[in-house]
Amino acid sequence: MPGVTQAVSGYTGGRTKNPSYEQVSSGTTGHAEAVEVTYDPSKVSYEKLLDVFWLNHDPTVTDRQFCDSGSQYRPAIFVHNEEQKKLAEASKAKWEKNKPFRQPILTPIVPAGEFWPAEDYHQDYYKKNPVRYKFYVTGCGRYARLDELWGKLRK
Repeated sequence: MPGVTQAVSGYTGGRTKNPSYEQVSSGTTGHAEAVEVTYDPSKVSYEKLLDVFWLNHDPTVTDRQFCDSGSQYRPAIFVHNEEQKKLAEASKAKWEKNKPFRQPILTPIVPAGEFWPAEDYHQDYYKKNPVRYKFYVTGCGRYARLDELWGKLRK
């Protein structure tokens, strides 16, 4: 989106230094798959990034996203400072009040740990492997579930 200068796939919140995908996906390192977003605050606000985050994940589950399950797939907002925490809590409260679905929002707001970039083949996976990515998101029902949860808000 405009204002985002970089989005890096990786891992955070675990015990192992510089983990591999194989280690993280085994569920034994304590990491979550995550995206580190670098942005220009003169072009996009942190609040807008939070809105995009909410509309692109299922906040009604823990330890899973779509057909991926395990603590490594837990949704979370990883904050770096008190200002981000305050803004994330306000954003979550807004969605808890105005959400278009009945289930509670379970996505936690937690302190960011050290971030480890994923291997090169994970970066921009949807661009490098468009057919496999489309098969994955369709087979997992990602967009159908997001539309079910958020409806017209995603459009």
